[in-house]
Amino acid sequence: MMFWHDHDVSGWGWFAMSASMILFWALIITAAVLLFRALGRPAEHPHTHAPTGPSPEQLLAERFARGDIDEDDYQQRLAALRASPPSTKPG
Repeated sequence: MMFWHDHDVSGWGWFAMSASMILFWALIITAAVLLFRALGRPAEHPHTHAPTGPSPEQLLAERFARGDIDEDDYQQRLAALRASPPSTKPG
């Protein structure tokens, strides 16, 4: 406490010290919150997402297995699926 009594700190000095202390603690708390969130979040792997449903070929195979289509129809549709580029449109 000797330091404060030996130096005359004006009103602006007190303001600057108070503002810097608030800023310091705000930065510490923000860093802690961001670190806590980063450690608590599961790792994301954007290139390893599995398809949400069966592929068109799997659906076709299921229809063939149920007897909905015959073997010739299955082979023609399978060839058409493999010849066309994959659709990127949802729906």
